[in-house]
Amino acid sequence: MAPDEAALAPATAQTPTPTPTPVPAPAAIHAAATSKYSNRVLLRTVLERSDDGLGLVGERLVVGGWVKSSKEETKEAPAPAAVPAAEHKDVSCVELLQTRIPLFRSIMKVFGGGSHPIRRRIEAGVAKSPPPSPPPQPSPPLSLAFLQISDGSCVASLLVEVDSSIAPPSLLLPTGTCVLVEGILKRPEAQGKHTIGLKAEKIIHIGTVDQDSYILSKKRLPLDGLRNNLQFRPRTTTVASVMRIRNALTFATHTFFHDNGFLDVQVPIITSTDAEGSCQKFHLTVLSRKTSLKRDQTVMKENAGVSVEAIKAAAREKSKLVEELKRTDSNREALVAALQDLKKTDELASQLEAKEKLKPGAPVKAEEMKFFEDFFPNETYLTVSGRLHLESYACALGQVYSFGPRFRADRTESPKLVAEMWMVEVEIAFSELEDVMKCADDFFKFSCKWILDNCAEDMKFVAKRIDKPSIDRLQSVLSKPSVKITYKEAVEALKKATDNKEMKIEGGVVLTAEHLSYLADEIYKSPVIVYNYPKEAKPFYVRLNDDGETVDDGETVAAFDMVLPKVGKFLTGSQSEERIGSLSKRMKERGVPQEQLEWYLDLRRQGAVKHSGFSVSFDMMVLFATGLADVRDVIPFPRSFGNANC
Repeated sequence: MAPDEAALAPATAQTPTPTPTPVPAPAAIHAAATSKYSNRVLLRTVLERSDDGLGLVGERLVVGGWVKSSKEETKEAPAPAAVPAAEHKDVSCVELLQTRIPLFRSIMKVFGGGSHPIRRRIEAGVAKSPPPSPPPQPSPPLSLAFLQISDGSCVASLLVEVDSSIAPPSLLLPTGTCVLVEGILKRPEAQGKHTIGLKAEKIIHIGTVDQDSYILSKKRLPLDGLRNNLQFRPRTTTVASVMRIRNALTFATHTFFHDNGFLDVQVPIITSTDAEGSCQKFHLTVLSRKTSLKRDQTVMKENAGVSVEAIKAAAREKSKLVEELKRTDSNREALVAALQDLKKTDELASQLEAKEKLKPGAPVKAEEMKFFEDFFPNETYLTVSGRLHLESYACALGQVYSFGPRFRADRTESPKLVAEMWMVEVEIAFSELEDVMKCADDFFKFSCKWILDNCAEDMKFVAKRIDKPSIDRLQSVLSKPSVKITYKEAVEALKKATDNKEMKIEGGVVLTAEHLSYLADEIYKSPVIVYNYPKEAKPFYVRLNDDGETVDDGETVAAFDMVLPKVGKFLTGSQSEERIGSLSKRMKERGVPQEQLEWYLDLRRQGAVKHSGFSVSFDMMVLFATGLADVRDVIPFPRSFGNANC
């Protein structure tokens, strides 16, 4: 209102109206989030929206990815602009007569017509026509490149339209080309599977490919064909989906144990402990096997005829020299040299002792030699299992788990076994077999639900392209309890399997992988937990059932396996033997050297506690979720016998 009107207004009218809270513009609400570390928009933030990205139409984005497929379409060139005709001034009849007829011009002067301007020859408009304009030259043909690009963040791809005036289509069209594009989101003109596309305005980067050598230029490559090109296979939709599911399962693993009060403990990859009592392990040395064996054989030859006692006597003398040099502290270089000499003498004595223990003429094995220049003074190998190490932390921290690679030097060619597999290992103090079986079952079901809740689009792709019943299989796990049977009950069930003679077994025989798979696939058609195994079938550290738990006291152990349809055994667990007497007896029966496991026996001597744990083959869990048949296809860089590519 005007100032004078304001002065006459009542006092109540002068109360200021509260300022409304500004509402963000719709564009700010629906704006696509830019990645914090690469200044681009992840495609999943556009394509996996509830509106399929239509709420972002008109926004300017920078996206990057690799061309999955492409096509080129010719674009109609704009019609050339018409050249306007030259303007000519109109010529009157009088002016024309004055120009063409001299007599008429003289008469006009006599009668006073001279005031009218007389033009000279009007050649432009009358005598001559203007020279014709040159015909318009045709514009070079234009084209559009339509690229379907993926950045690995989701199953779907984004349709990008690039005009040939921005970048040559020949650089963009090959499969595998990397592009970083800036443009405007819009609805595609042609109806198709894409509800939204990007009209490119600027190409920021092009990473070209050589179609002749690029393996993914070929269509429909089988998974086994991709294993020789591990560096490129994650660019395929199948492997990318499997890796996103694997990533979700990794997060689910840490989430489950974190939410249930477990601590993550990293166990050693290099160990001197043979946890499973198996010879299928990788021995470690910094020397080549050939070089180290040759060097040691040379040393043995040079010292042939020298007795162990003589070497030990020399070692004692050298030890006295070292002690004397330490007391005087007069010559540091002499002390260092004496220490090195003493070390070599001690190693030589150990080698001669090992040789004397062998039968006459028996070859000296490399693993029985002491390598002078090796990194560790004793035999070491890559760990097969970390459960023994986890026990020491469970006996102090209560509940612990570890997630990492485990190694087996198994030459068996199997689609369910490779040399390096990732394992989830768990140890719980103050727990028994029933407790740990429940924990294992809860973890398995939590993982299945996590995949269904967090990998919906990837699981739809898996069900469409890889394994149709994959989603139903996961939902079935959640809808009913796992089957729990004893080893004896499993044997009886297999004996009754009249439709498959190969699956019939006799009591006391260890259940093979085929037997276990048959239980889950054919008999129960669901996950199965088999427990109370014969003691011969499980490692030395598993607790004997001799306290009345079973009718076969002293013959079975508190161990279990979980078996899945299509996959087989993927989880194994047990209650550990906490009684030092029983443990020592089992170690002697199995030929396990106690001197290597004194640290493990100390856990029973000092504050022993009942504890249980289990190991999960994480790769087999991914195999179960995706329905693939070969574990090498769910591992980023598989290592199997004879193959360690990339």
